Amino acid sequence: MNNYENLSSYTKDELITLIEIYSKNWLALDGVWFQSIEQKFGMDEAMYHDKEAWRRFTVIEARRIKDFLKLKDNSGIEGLAKALKLRFYANINADKIEIDGNILTYSAVDCRVQTARKRKGMPFHPCKMVGIIEYSEFAKVIDERFTCECVSCYPDITDDTCCCKWKFTL
Repeated sequence: MNNYENLSSYTKDELITLIEIYSKNWLALDGVWFQSIEQKFGMDEAMYHDKEAWRRFTVIEARRIKDFLKLKDNSGIEGLAKALKLRFYANINADKIEIDGNILTYSAVDCRVQTARKRKGMPFHPCKMVGIIEYSEFAKVIDERFTCECVSCYPDITDDTCCCKWKFTL
């Protein structure tokens, strides 16, 4: 049995559950490699590798989503909104997208990474530096005209209604 035959034997609801499982597995892998480096070499070394991994991964993820959605180059606010909804994170984190003219604001209302670190008694992940790379590069694949700025992200929380907030301006 090939993979298509195997997957086609599941219901739509089962496949949606499987996507959630795959997303959690991806996040677990992202977390365990990071924590391995963090525990052996410290946060600074782990953050260096995290930035480099995300610099590459976010572009790959954005290109594949862009292709899947058949988005044209420079597909604007609507294209970015559609693409953000299909990221791995979107399957397992609660988020919110607001559009006002040529500005899209993306908020991670609940973040599994920070929740897990809190549960384990670990300090919060200082994700702002990585987020700047991740969200800026993702948006530029969808539309090269975007600029991205951090509104709120650990360690610089300015909005306590969410875990992080990003503003994309076209």
